Amino acid sequence: MEEIIKHFPDLTEIQLEQFARLEALYTDWNAKINVISRKDIESLYTKHVLHSLGIAKVMDFKPGAYVLDVGTGGGFPGIPLAILFPEVRFYLIDVIAKKIKVVQEVAEGLGLKNVKAEQIRAENVKGDFDFIVSRAVTNMPDFVTWIKDKIKKKQNHELKNGILYLKGGDLTEELQDFPKATEYNLSDFFKDEFFETKKVVHLPLKFKA
Repeated sequence: MEEIIKHFPDLTEIQLEQFARLEALYTDWNAKINVISRKDIESLYTKHVLHSLGIAKVMDFKPGAYVLDVGTGGGFPGIPLAILFPEVRFYLIDVIAKKIKVVQEVAEGLGLKNVKAEQIRAENVKGDFDFIVSRAVTNMPDFVTWIKDKIKKKQNHELKNGILYLKGGDLTEELQDFPKATEYNLSDFFKDEFFETKKVVHLPLKFKA
């Protein structure tokens, strides 16, 4: 929790309370439905919450933006981002029903009104989004095929509409067909050794009618 406060010093009292409550909520729900490895629960704030918020170091979502989180698992990166950006709508999806159950319960427990969670495949989602976020659910070429027709035409942010993807390691081969992709090293923002090879990849995508 100290790490969150250090890197995001302008949090409101409500946001501080919501971030603080994440540990108890996830510990409780994880005991019933295992969505986070037992080992990772002990480092929830570094490996899950702060990692998710790495996207916020690259992108300051504007009020009214609409963000899709594909393969959200237990709610990452969507839940931490929804706490940080209460004026932004987040649609969290996963194909596994029990994971979505946890996401819904956590969102309700935190009083997040800007989160919708649903069990659905990315290909079947209807709607257009400013950005599509995810945490390494698959390789970039496959991911792009799932969501390429879901990008809003109107641009409202400094970065162009598209994908913000949390990935790790050497992505040279994976991104070779995407010359417009930009990699942002999370080690530039967070000093914990967990982030040494972690990145946010921004891939702008054109609107497709």
